[in-house]
Amino acid sequence: MPRLRAVPGLRASPPALLLLSVLLFPRGCPAAQPLEPGSRSAAAAARLALQYRNFQAGSPGGLRALGQVRKATLKNIPESGHKYYLQFSTEDYRTGEDAGNCLATVLYPKKKSPPVVTIRCSHTKDQKEIQEEDNRLYQRIRHQSKPITGNNIPDSYGNIEPALEPVWALAVAGSSSIMWQKSTETLGYFLAQVKSVRQWIRKDDFVEFDYTVLLHEIPTQEIISCHMRLTWLPGHPLKVKHVCAAQSHPGDEGSGAGSGSAAGPAAEKGAIF
Repeated sequence: MPRLRAVPGLRASPPALLLLSVLLFPRGCPAAQPLEPGSRSAAAAARLALQYRNFQAGSPGGLRALGQVRKATLKNIPESGHKYYLQFSTEDYRTGEDAGNCLATVLYPKKKSPPVVTIRCSHTKDQKEIQEEDNRLYQRIRHQSKPITGNNIPDSYGNIEPALEPVWALAVAGSSSIMWQKSTETLGYFLAQVKSVRQWIRKDDFVEFDYTVLLHEIPTQEIISCHMRLTWLPGHPLKVKHVCAAQSHPGDEGSGAGSGSAAGPAAEKGAIF
């Protein structure tokens, strides 16, 4: 995966983002506490907001990574929890090029539930181009002569075989759902590796995969293993179900996935869903 670079400067935001900025960063709010943009907590909240966005977008061709946090504010909301107000730049997940700016809020609830995220982003990449990239990835998957299988993606040298790039991109989008749901104000996650992947055979147009993904937990440095079932069709919401190892919180579940018949031994492994 290319090394991500910091994007110098902010591009002009469209009117919608300017208006949202006024709403997110109201002047003279005594309960709001400014944060250093380079602080760990600000970066973690911004990264979490992008994980939520990457899953909700359901677009492996439109994945984004965090560039630089430009502005961050923290507010303690009684009976609810800590709420972060964020402005940050983003980068194309694959190329590291400038992908636009985002405004987001992240509320870490006091109760054990996923963080509540709202996010709006500007775009430097044409949306039609993203849709075409998604369709290319989809066609590469559909035109394989046999079901896709793979292990250790990327390998120990950080390399990904070209034939496995589509399933890696889908793993990033799908695991973003797990990382968003598991994150707390003190714990965050990165996708470290796809330990294994196997494609399911379906009778409809959707593609479906069975993954074992390894998540790097920050700051504990634990490696969490999660089994993930992912279903995707360009232009449709990404569907994910997952079960993580004992370190995870009970009840961690993604959205429901459609049914399919497994290619080989994955049928037994998938039966837990």
